[in-house]
Amino acid sequence: MIRDDYMVECKIETEDEDPKAAKSELPDSTPVEIPPNTDPRDPRGINQHLKLDFADVLGEPSSFHSLDKVWTWSDILFEATKLWCYRITSVFCAIPVSIVTGILFALVTCLHIWCLVPFVRICMVIVPPIQYCWENFLDNIIAPCSDSMGRCGHRVYMTIFKK
Repeated sequence: MIRDDYMVECKIETEDEDPKAAKSELPDSTPVEIPPNTDPRDPRGINQHLKLDFADVLGEPSSFHSLDKVWTWSDILFEATKLWCYRITSVFCAIPVSIVTGILFALVTCLHIWCLVPFVRICMVIVPPIQYCWENFLDNIIAPCSDSMGRCGHRVYMTIFKK
């Protein structure tokens, strides 16, 4: 629905009036400033897919038309029903969902700040010495043993026979 702030009153010329005289009566045409929306409810546009109008949902093909009043009232009732059902549903859902999501985001934030980040920082301090010891273990013990076992068994061949 369009708010009254966006409505501009314009004079409509009739055929009886002289267009030259009407021009002189009109004030100079200055652009009308549209007031900014002071209450942006979706500033990042995360719910663009929910902007549905009557024409997005219902449409009559050119071969079939209902009465004009039926079509107009259908449009009005669709928009009013959509608006009031949303408002009534949001009264019952918005407050509990806001409380639950607030609690969840608070818990996630608290866990992130007080548990995850310190754990990662501790790991960043502890891992380099452990990595150094592990590399030395692999290079000085495991690699020579694996190399020796490979040289000992490099002439071993296996043949599989079926009975």
